[in-house]
Amino acid sequence: MTRPLPRRLLQCAATLLVVTGMAACSSDPATTETTATSTAPPMPTPLIGSVLAPPIPVPATDGRTHLAYELVLTNALPGNATLNSLTAKTGDRSLLTLSGDNLKYWTRALGDTATPTTVIPAGGTAIVWLDVVVDNGAEPPSDITHSVDLTVSKPIPGLVPAKVTQPVAPVTVATRKPVAIDPPLDGANWVDANGCCGTSSHRMALNPINGALWAAERFAIDYVQMTDDFRLFSGDPTKLESYAFFAAPIRAVGPGKVVAVVDNLPEQVPSKTPSGLPLDQYGGNHVVQDLGDGNYAFYGHLKPGSISVKAGEDLEPGQQIAELGNSGNTTAPHLHFHVMDNPDPLAANGLPFVIKSFRLDERLASAESVNKLFTGQPAPLQPGFAARDEVEVLPLDRDVMTYSVAQ
Repeated sequence: MTRPLPRRLLQCAATLLVVTGMAACSSDPATTETTATSTAPPMPTPLIGSVLAPPIPVPATDGRTHLAYELVLTNALPGNATLNSLTAKTGDRSLLTLSGDNLKYWTRALGDTATPTTVIPAGGTAIVWLDVVVDNGAEPPSDITHSVDLTVSKPIPGLVPAKVTQPVAPVTVATRKPVAIDPPLDGANWVDANGCCGTSSHRMALNPINGALWAAERFAIDYVQMTDDFRLFSGDPTKLESYAFFAAPIRAVGPGKVVAVVDNLPEQVPSKTPSGLPLDQYGGNHVVQDLGDGNYAFYGHLKPGSISVKAGEDLEPGQQIAELGNSGNTTAPHLHFHVMDNPDPLAANGLPFVIKSFRLDERLASAESVNKLFTGQPAPLQPGFAARDEVEVLPLDRDVMTYSVAQ
């Protein structure tokens, strides 16, 4: 969580090539081959864009299907490019339009996720975090095109005018289905903190690893458990025993083999921010499990000495694998859980998942509700929320749930 469970993973500060001129065409055979399938005439475009990973539709607890993904935009001009609006479409149907302050809210310069912006400097790169939604039951789009309206500070006569609307980064929506899992915890009042699909520190954690950007935590959840009076702890917040859910059993979410275990890292002091951790200690003590079909489950920040499984062991759904702890990059006991497309907890792309069944009891009123939890106050709840049973949907940020694990 940004506050108060920071996931301060690396933020990239890249040195980018500043392009000082543009050519209207190229005789490079590779370029010709790349653009041969396009029916549009060649045109100079201020922005170079791509999607970090194709979106995968996932149904969620708000009754809608979400396509959460990231658009990477690089300014190829010698002056600033200011984004005015961005539209995502499928065919002629508009799916999402962001403009003005709303677009600014979802956009950050690469390496500075703390500062919303719509200005991309010469040679700079920005990320736009997108959440395209359709009603559950409606057919998700099979492809998405993007159009950006922008203003350039240094037009190029005959090539680039001061105001431009350009297409960028068309993407084919992935056809894979989210993996269906059992819950990793038992009991009531489990809060989804930092979950999909807004601008949480999980969603915005893009990790520059081995020369590439990865969004391993795109759908990650920090699980904490409230008491019956909707508080997080009782007593001294620096003491692990003040958190009643500390050492709660962690359960395997499905069948599959353990591929990695780390169990040699100490507990951190709650309410204190760790510093100086090397990259391989950010997740704390953890287990990685192969769920099959390219899905890997990550269970992080586990209690030292509590892991009861080993690499190579086949797990059954509901099997206890560890206890909830406070190891690694964490300021309070919690379970960090996510699903990813390879076994590396950071050099991977996060995948959506759905939980087979659970009770959705409440929803915290706002992000400020989460902050209140960590000051010892009761968390305000969303007024008039209707509790309900949920089947095969993704929990969303601030959901409060009861989980029951078959054992």
